[in-house]
Amino acid sequence: MQTLSALFIGLGSIGTRHLKNLHAICARRGIRLEADALRSDMARPLRPGVAELLRAQYTDAAALGQYDLAFITNPTSLHADALKAIRGKAGALFIEKPIFSAEQTGLDPADLMPAGQKAYVAAPMRWCGAMLALKKLLPTLHPYCARVICSSYLPDWRPGVDYRTVYSAHRALGGGVTIDLIHEWDYLMDLFGTPEEVHNFKGTYSELELDSDDLSVYIARWPHMLGEVHLDYFGRGYRRSIELFCRDGSVVADFGAGTLTLPDGTVQSYAEDVNERYLREMDYFVGYALGEETESLNPPATACRVLKLTLGELV
Repeated sequence: MQTLSALFIGLGSIGTRHLKNLHAICARRGIRLEADALRSDMARPLRPGVAELLRAQYTDAAALGQYDLAFITNPTSLHADALKAIRGKAGALFIEKPIFSAEQTGLDPADLMPAGQKAYVAAPMRWCGAMLALKKLLPTLHPYCARVICSSYLPDWRPGVDYRTVYSAHRALGGGVTIDLIHEWDYLMDLFGTPEEVHNFKGTYSELELDSDDLSVYIARWPHMLGEVHLDYFGRGYRRSIELFCRDGSVVADFGAGTLTLPDGTVQSYAEDVNERYLREMDYFVGYALGEETESLNPPATACRVLKLTLGELV
């Protein structure tokens, strides 16, 4: 049986999800997984069931050996430090989005990892059922305009966790809806490429107790299409969708409902548990790590361009 070794830096909610999904994908592929964690504070309790999925836990990067995979899933503002700490110690890197914080857009990922390093930056929206169906349909469409929204209530994101304590609520930790919801710009650039012009207005407008921006609105222009993007932390009803106004009518991909509405009104259902997109992504990443391709579907350089665009910088 093939064995894969993996290192996790950061085992909060998203790191825990990836650890469990990696175990599931390796089991599905008949691979034996040995997972370790590099932790900053051993006294801080792990989530229930996580310790049993780990082979060893470390606090000193110098004590680490070589790994097939490494997951950078700690707070955004600490990604660069994590990359430096494990430079050259992993065959393939999985870096949670966004790759860096807003204050770190000047960083060049090539300076933080060896030449030829295999690396993928998380982009789970690309892997949900409704998105995959939209991408398949897109070549037949002629969109004039895209209207995108992601509206949700930050206190509901992590049940049982005080939202005021998580990175999303704190600008210094890399939080703020502008880059926290970077998924929307990631998939827009994946679908349509980089816009020629973008304007962004953002700020803190609700009564939520945070110091990061809770609303970000964009207008963008591509050669043959305009786009509107609305992101917020305060919407009480979860809304996440893209509507394309096309030559033959509107197409709506509703990622919350898992549906794709066609111009003739037909509604196709791709409803599934939200973890399915993460499982597809993990299966891709394991295949990428084991394969010959050096560049991933979302390499660090591309992720940096998306990050800059979310901040209103054309690249």
